Amino acid sequence: MSAPRPPEITLVGQPHKERSDAARNRTRLLDVAARLVAEHGAQNVTMDQIATAAGVGKGTVFRRFGDRTGLMRALLDHAERVFQQAFLTGPAPLGPGASPADRLRAFGAATIEHRLRYRDMYLAAEEPAAQRYANDPPRDLLGRHIATLLAAAGATGDLEVLTESLLAYLDMPLLNHLSTRRGMSIERIAAGWVELAERAIRPAPHLPEVP
Repeated sequence: MSAPRPPEITLVGQPHKERSDAARNRTRLLDVAARLVAEHGAQNVTMDQIATAAGVGKGTVFRRFGDRTGLMRALLDHAERVFQQAFLTGPAPLGPGASPADRLRAFGAATIEHRLRYRDMYLAAEEPAAQRYANDPPRDLLGRHIATLLAAAGATGDLEVLTESLLAYLDMPLLNHLSTRRGMSIERIAAGWVELAERAIRPAPHLPEVP
């Protein structure tokens, strides 16, 4: 089976063109919001806190994002874009420069950490089960990236099924269940990904034919 083409860089939510100073200010506000969300959780972060931490007036934040919901949507888009750039073009082992197997292991751990960091926003944005896989460009990009690494690492068998199996492990409802309901640490969840990935790229044992 031929290896899939490397994924194109198709980042979600491409923003409209902005002046360079406006784009810098927007990025600075989102970086401050991301830090506060990581420290306190999205539900505990207010527009006032973000404005104070960024050293601007609250009106500036409202003008940029409309309301708190608009800010959180922009923040999730911003965080997704930064993460996509990291695994597509960032430093090894997550980005290019490491072996495909090492990149696959690093990718799972980084995705788990990223999604659990922003879990409340991902869960709020989660589509109903019937629609979850219908139109999800970020998930499609993750899938193409996994498929490319599997093929480059020499995985055999049905690569499409292997890709979907690994991708399912990174779904936010499952990660939240493992972390919250089962009390698993990020390290343990990431170790589970590594075990699955290694099983996927390990050559299948040759079984004797049944006479």
